[in-house]
Parts: sequence; structure tokens; C-alpha cells
Amino acid sequence: MTDTDGVEHNLYAYAEAGKHIYLDFFFDSCGPCQTWQPTFNEFYDKYGCNEGDLIMISINNGSDSDAEVIAYENTYGGPFNHSPAVSADGGSAAVDNDFGIGAYPTFILIGPDKTLLENDIWPLTDITTFEATFPAGVDPVIMECFLGLLDAENTSDFLLYPTISNGKNINLRLSNLVDIAVVTVFDVSGKQVFVKEFSTSSLVINLNVNSGTYFVNVKTNSGTTVKKLIVK
Repeated sequence: MTDTDGVEHNLYAYAEAGKHIYLDFFFDSCGPCQTWQPTFNEFYDKYGCNEGDLIMISINNGSDSDAEVIAYENTYGGPFNHSPAVSADGGSAAVDNDFGIGAYPTFILIGPDKTLLENDIWPLTDITTFEATFPAGVDPVIMECFLGLLDAENTSDFLLYPTISNGKNINLRLSNLVDIAVVTVFDVSGKQVFVKEFSTSSLVINLNVNSGTYFVNVKTNSGTTVKKLIVK
């Protein structure tokens, strides 16, 4: 099958390389799919964006085109690198049919021996639900990546501290003074919880949010950088 970026994926090749494969079956107007897409993408991001021990791919039920799947990911994918997604244009319907998927979303796990280890990972709580399906003796390397959220060739770095706090008096300092910068904070579902423009080299952020993981996105004329923030 071929994802929306034109990259081909062969499940047999992944299995033969010793990978455990997680598949996410969805369609774009499915409410629960929209709710849990950020969690699947967070899982993909945490374990190396398919560069580590695990492979994650989102597979449409065959009802949506590349353009529709891209729009779905942009809207509901959350503030993470998004797992490769395959639409009807890339051959998703045949894969969906082969696995006999009847409910959405359906998350499954295939082992390196090409056997179906989990045929319905549900209900979900967070990414720990996926992590609980790791077979005995399988301990994937955590390889967090944020490449998809950065302008890799031209970034503007910043200092954020403390990165674990109660959400109050969080200091943000730019490495280079710019004419104008925009800081946006997202929760793990991709919801924007804070946004502010500023034109100085430093800013104090106060958040009125619940405990959890957040992502601080700073955009300047030099590029975009994202850092993680924990509110306790």
C-alpha cells in the first residue's frame, strides 16, 4: 500500500525485519476515530516514528481520498508527528477487507512471525493501553521525535523552564531576538489552550489548565520549535 506522501509500505517486509506492527483502521467522519487519532500519533511519536522497533500505520476503510485523509490528519491528528496514513487512493480498502474490519477505530498488532497478536486493542485510556500489548520480553526503545513539528532546516530555538510545574510563571527565552514571535500551547488532543504574540526575547507564561502533558510551539521568522511541558 502507498501512504498519502507516496511512500510504499509492505507489512511482510516490516515483519521480516523483526518489527511489531500496529495498524489503526479509521474513516474521516468517525467520531471515536477523531477522538483517538492523537493518541495513536503520540504512540507513533514516542517510539521513533517507525525508525525504531515498532511500526504504526493508519489505514482508511476505503471511503476517503488522499486529500480527505490529509485533511482529517491535519484536523484531528494532534500536536505530534502523524503516523503514515493510507487512503483509498493508496490501496487501503483491500487491506481493510483482508482484515475483516467491522468497527472503527480498530487497532491491531501483528508480530514479526506474521501472526495477529491483538485483533482489537480496546477500550483505550491513553498510550499505556498500546504499551500494555507489548509481548513478554519485548521492550521497545523510546525514541521521541518531533521532526514533523519543526522546520528542520531553519529553526529558532528557545529555553523553557521549569518544564514541570503547576502551569504558573513558566519562563520562555528566545536564543535570538526577533521582530515578532508567536507562542502557542496545545494539549495532547491538539486543542489550543494558549496563544500570544510577543516581540521581546523573553516571556512569562501562566496557564489555567488541568494536569497533563502539553506542547509549547514557538514560531518566529526563523522557523518553528516545539518543546514538551508537564503540568502537575
